[in-house]
Amino acid sequence: MTTAQQNFRVQLWITLLSVLLFLTKIVAYYFTHSLAILSDALESIVNVIAGFIGLYSLYIATKPKDLEHPYGHGKAEFVSAAVEGGLIVAAGIMIIYATVANILRKEPVHQLDTGLWLIGATALLNFVAGTICLRLGKKNNSLALQASGKHLQIDTYSTLAIIAGLIIILFTKMYWLDKLIALVMSILIIYNGYKIIRSSLAGIMDEADMELLKKFIEILNKNRSENWIDLHNLRVIKYGSLLHIDCHLTVPWYLNIHEAHHEIDRLSALIKQEFGDMIELFVHTDGCLPFSCRICNKNCEHRKNGFEQKLEWTLTNVISDKKHQL
Repeated sequence: MTTAQQNFRVQLWITLLSVLLFLTKIVAYYFTHSLAILSDALESIVNVIAGFIGLYSLYIATKPKDLEHPYGHGKAEFVSAAVEGGLIVAAGIMIIYATVANILRKEPVHQLDTGLWLIGATALLNFVAGTICLRLGKKNNSLALQASGKHLQIDTYSTLAIIAGLIIILFTKMYWLDKLIALVMSILIIYNGYKIIRSSLAGIMDEADMELLKKFIEILNKNRSENWIDLHNLRVIKYGSLLHIDCHLTVPWYLNIHEAHHEIDRLSALIKQEFGDMIELFVHTDGCLPFSCRICNKNCEHRKNGFEQKLEWTLTNVISDKKHQL
């Protein structure tokens, strides 16, 4: 099973689970008429819709490259996550509206004990599913799965907060807390929806992932070959679960084509060992120049200048489009 197919299968199970949990929360609201539980149910509507959107985006992402999409279809995951974030924000606004409407109607809350058991079960299932989804999403670099996992975990935390509030209401009879909990949860939901939208737009706009670049550079520094004199113009772009990497690698000028390509193969093997097979690497090789000798400690008969110091690769100098020199 490929990574994309694995992502699709997990998202399918998450979507089916979302439908089951939504129906359970609707039953809990029917018994209790609790606004806090209603807020949880409304967010679950978003889970269901977002689940199907994520499922479709992952189906698109599994399609191979073609003439019109030379980099594949992975960007569909970013669109899916953006839509999901928008739906989360919409759910938060719906909860605020329902709360204000209920304040005017003053509808009583009842049978909280039954409702607590039902939404407690949904919290447990959400947490397990969200943890699995998030771990696999990070492992496979799938933003759609990560968005679904975060959404399910947020749903779990919000449900636990609602459960705690309803237990207090059950013992103290302070029914106004139900409305307060609903309003607080709506603000939290809107904020988390914004974060998902922000993350997906960063992917659509090919915003640099600084944490990924730092990890990439750290690995290169630890496993640096003496023939890798310089590495610059590094760019990492995400296409769903696929990482597209461009860079310029400076090698000794006297290497023939086969020897230079061997250095690229070593670099590629190192990257795939650390990040998995979903890597597309494009390396432009440059021959070293006389000023490169000052940062190269290779024992070389063609040396034009003496070695002065080893230049550590950093985020600043590796992403620059210039050959390194002292």
